[in-house]
Amino acid sequence: MIQAETLELLEWPRLCQHLATFAATKLGVAAALDLPIPATQAQTAELLAQTNEAYQLESRAGGALSFEGIQDIGTSLQRAELQGLLSGEELLAIATTLAGARQLRRIIDSQANVPTLKELAAQLRTYPELEQEIHRCIDDRAQVADRATPKLAGIRVQMRQLRDRIYQILQGILQRQSNAVQEQLITQRSGRFVIPVKAPQKDAIPGIVHDSSASGATLYVEPHSTVNLNNQMRQFLRQEQAEEEAVRRALTEQVAAVKPDLDRLVGVVTTLDLAAAKARYSFWLQGNPPKFIELGEPELAPKNPEKEDEEKEEKEDEENSEKSQLLIRNLRSQITLRQLRHPLLVWQQQHEQGFPVVPVDLTIGPHIRVVAITGPNTGGKTVTLKTLGLAALMAKAGMFVAAREPVELPWFDNILADIGDEQSLQQSLSTFSGHIRRISRILEVLDNKSPAEGEENSNLPITNSQQQDQEVTDTQSTVSALPILKPKLQIPQPQIPNPNSQLPITKSLVLLDEVGAGTDPSEGSALAIALLQYLAQHSLLTVATTHFGELKALKYQDSRFENASVEFDDNSMQPTYRLLWGIPGRSNALTIAKRLGLLPSIVDEAQTYVGGASQDVNQVIAGLEAQRRKQETKAREATQLLHQTEKLHREVSQKAAALQERERELKIAQEVAVNEAIGSAKSEIAQIIRRLQSGNQTAQNAQQATDTLNQISQKHLPSRQQPAKPKPSFMPKVGDRIRIPSLGQTAEVLSGPDANEELSVRFGIMKMSVKLGEIESLDGQKPETKAQLAKVAAQAQALAAAKAKQAAAEPAKPNPEIAIRTANNSIDLRGARVSDAEIEIDRALSKAVEYGVLWIIHGKGTGQLRRGVHEFLATHPQVSRFELASQKEGGAGVTVVYLK
Repeated sequence: MIQAETLELLEWPRLCQHLATFAATKLGVAAALDLPIPATQAQTAELLAQTNEAYQLESRAGGALSFEGIQDIGTSLQRAELQGLLSGEELLAIATTLAGARQLRRIIDSQANVPTLKELAAQLRTYPELEQEIHRCIDDRAQVADRATPKLAGIRVQMRQLRDRIYQILQGILQRQSNAVQEQLITQRSGRFVIPVKAPQKDAIPGIVHDSSASGATLYVEPHSTVNLNNQMRQFLRQEQAEEEAVRRALTEQVAAVKPDLDRLVGVVTTLDLAAAKARYSFWLQGNPPKFIELGEPELAPKNPEKEDEEKEEKEDEENSEKSQLLIRNLRSQITLRQLRHPLLVWQQQHEQGFPVVPVDLTIGPHIRVVAITGPNTGGKTVTLKTLGLAALMAKAGMFVAAREPVELPWFDNILADIGDEQSLQQSLSTFSGHIRRISRILEVLDNKSPAEGEENSNLPITNSQQQDQEVTDTQSTVSALPILKPKLQIPQPQIPNPNSQLPITKSLVLLDEVGAGTDPSEGSALAIALLQYLAQHSLLTVATTHFGELKALKYQDSRFENASVEFDDNSMQPTYRLLWGIPGRSNALTIAKRLGLLPSIVDEAQTYVGGASQDVNQVIAGLEAQRRKQETKAREATQLLHQTEKLHREVSQKAAALQERERELKIAQEVAVNEAIGSAKSEIAQIIRRLQSGNQTAQNAQQATDTLNQISQKHLPSRQQPAKPKPSFMPKVGDRIRIPSLGQTAEVLSGPDANEELSVRFGIMKMSVKLGEIESLDGQKPETKAQLAKVAAQAQALAAAKAKQAAAEPAKPNPEIAIRTANNSIDLRGARVSDAEIEIDRALSKAVEYGVLWIIHGKGTGQLRRGVHEFLATHPQVSRFELASQKEGGAGVTVVYLK
């Protein structure tokens, strides 16, 4: 079918081989080699989500998916379902696969933002109890272990004892009949223990001969004394085999019981491995995820100009003219594939030392239906077709595209190609007939006349793994049997257009190489024009390569057509493989023929046969190409300038942000310094208070404390610190360089300011006198004029007079007294009578003279004791004044007495 031919023509199997090298398991390799092509856009979206999330995990440290231990167990599962007996190797492979799947699920569950992979991992049922049972019964050598059953352990104990007896007997014979034996060796023949005996002396050791050497000089004899023991050993061997088979049978039945879940496990693991392989391949390819463009609202298709002329000549009515137009749906945005690279050429460059890959830019407008690519032979036209076709296939299969972001293209229902020569002597096909046969098959698909490949199978419902009874014998068929990875090239069922809506265009991509070639040029070009106009009505996008000049003119007759060409360098006389849009290309056949070694005389002769009109057209095209190159050069320069501007803007923004961060850090440092200063001051004050409270408090100690507190305040309080001296004002001297802002000039001072505050300066060849107030230093300092100095002096005098007046008006305040409360200058009178309190107060006052202050604790109560104390203090000759203490020192319950 044409779909399978398209895959071969685009070398899709080769790309799948490259993808398979990135798979971690045999299942992943098989799935990649037969990569399924989704039938719906929803399936593609799911595959892309899997690839994108796997790509994220591959980019994270320690987040890459690990498939260690996972093996191909599909054949074993099928045989277990058919009641076959699994070997120890197969059972051990199932156990390691379960462990590997559990580890894989653990990795996915520990990652964030991977909902699609977590949904897949949630389907994994790893049956740890089955894994443990297999490891209990099967050892690392894939043999049934003694611990599998007590009966098996007993049989093997008896076998070891019996073997020891046989060895003991045979060792005795070897020692006694050392002359008759060939060598001191005990071996086995047919499962029975024998010794090598020299043929001439076989009668020295009577027994049963089981074998002989190739030369006949040695006979392997089982002595009569060990025949019964060997018979017993054979019986034990049969019992051991039966017990081992019973163990493996039980394990096989357990596997068969959970086969549907294990089938699902294999399918999910294969899907994850395939997604990881796509992610690794995309990372290696430096690809980007595609975004699919949807179709817009229906629009009227443009009329064919030739048909309009016929309508005018035949004078058909307007109604028939409107009916001749069809409603079509254009794309919502243009197809964008910038810096698109051919993935097979990238592989060839990096792994096979190929040539550097030249990327192409494909930007196709939403209304364009046909692109005609022209240009020289060997210029890269066919490679461009294959690159576009592979990009569409890769996007459809859930892979990243080797292009720069953004990657935007439609989701094509069909990708159909006619590339290469289908000439065949066996089928009597010429070049032209081969192309026509293949194009006919393409048109059948577009007209929905040809059933899609595999339609017989695709129409059948896909059953679950529980319903699959077919025996699978290799890895490839195992993958094919998986319900979610069944390889298929499905073409979706054709959507029959609604006659009322008239939407005939299917979402198909058609790639035609050298359309109309291989026959008479005039007829071939006519056929190519008709074919491309038909495809413009029946496919979403057609890209065709051609050398026919008539096809280059279609763009100017139908807005759905666009021209493109591969560039040819006139200086080096070689193609550059770059794709130019909007300009038809020159074939340059004569130039390329000369470069490929054709005789120059023949090329020169051919040049004389080329028509003048063709030369004129080629000259016009050459001029357009030169103008295009100039515009591209200017665009690159503008882009570079824009990048430099953006870089400068980023640098300035980063510096501004750094300055702001530095300012914030300085503020934080200042706050920390202030807090440390406050803490230090508090600590020093606390030390002073503790020193006063612990020693004998005297007036001298109090004065020392006061001086210390003043020192602390001078040290830590900014208001107490002396302000920094102002910088000396700027005054120009002879020879200094100054700036004159009004003139925007920098000048040299020739003479200092005179009495009128004028000075002579020179800039360039000019000399002039300027006022002192009209200049500034190079760092922006202004000189102080006489007027400014007088103003500052007047302000200082006024401030001094105001302070003197304020000082005269306010009464002199006594120096603050430092009152430190200790146990020696405090008295507690709570509960005492007034008369008794007066005696205690008088005694305490005489003791508190050296402290200068006395705290009397009388309590609040009814207030009678407080009133009596206050009346006594008011008449006492030693008391200077008294007052109630502050709230934190007792408030109304404490009176502070200051002594004379």
